[in-house]
Amino acid sequence: MNAPPAAGHDHDHEPAHDHGHGHAHSHAANRGLPLALGLTLVFAVLEAGAGAWSGSLALFGDAGHMLTDALALALALIAARMALRPASARHSFGLARVETLAALANSLFMLATIAILLWQAVVRLITPQPVAGEAVTVVALLGLGVNLFVAWLLTRGESDLNTRAAMLHVMGDALGSVAALASGLVIQFTGWVTIDPLLTMLICGLILASTFNLLRQVVHTLLEGVPAYLSLPEIGRAMAAVEGVRSVHDLHIWSLDSRRPALSAHLVLADLRQWEDILARERSLLGERFGIAHVTLQPEPASGVAVAVRIV
Repeated sequence: MNAPPAAGHDHDHEPAHDHGHGHAHSHAANRGLPLALGLTLVFAVLEAGAGAWSGSLALFGDAGHMLTDALALALALIAARMALRPASARHSFGLARVETLAALANSLFMLATIAILLWQAVVRLITPQPVAGEAVTVVALLGLGVNLFVAWLLTRGESDLNTRAAMLHVMGDALGSVAALASGLVIQFTGWVTIDPLLTMLICGLILASTFNLLRQVVHTLLEGVPAYLSLPEIGRAMAAVEGVRSVHDLHIWSLDSRRPALSAHLVLADLRQWEDILARERSLLGERFGIAHVTLQPEPASGVAVAVRIV
């Protein structure tokens, strides 16, 4: 693709009236979120009481984790509802990005939860405390069942960053329940209370890796990065290969949300009179081959336009 750098260029040409915004995109809020929120909140309160009574850090930590799950699910529910609002004069793209912001908030809450649990685990390693293994086993088993049911509810909705962030909390909490269950069994049959903080630290490490991965994707979306499954050079070369196109420049690809990529570009044409046909071919190419429906293209005449000969 012949393409000069995508720095800002001042062009006097009128932009093409081609804005495949895809406003008809249906984005239903996850119907499982309200039920998931209610179940998580109720069991978190019960588990916190059981953890305080039994003296189990793993159980109490799991209850704290479930409280953050409830907050994560509440944020996800609010964001999903706000994302349904149509575009307005103030927000011409709509509010779909609210879901990404919710995913960011949930990721940060997850990091804070991990830090608190690790700190408490270190304290327990230094100063071991008695734990009622039988109570921990029963409550942890119930908690695992609740977490798996909530995770199943979330998988029945759309897989956007917002729902994935909430799912991360829920699966992390399921691992916490597994740790609490294992802790209860070990303490019940061996009396080794050190297993409680050790398993808590192990689960924190596993959740931390997933949280950082999600956080990286969220930041990439907020920074208008090219979606990972798309290649800007490949798309640019494909667009420039359309008959009648001399070159493509000022090519930008970003995400409106975790499901809708958008593209804008300037096309240098051999003959502006062919623009309608070229526009149809470009839109067909971008939609069918790359799955990009939100497209804004601007045609430019070949005469008088400086075109650098470099391949992006």
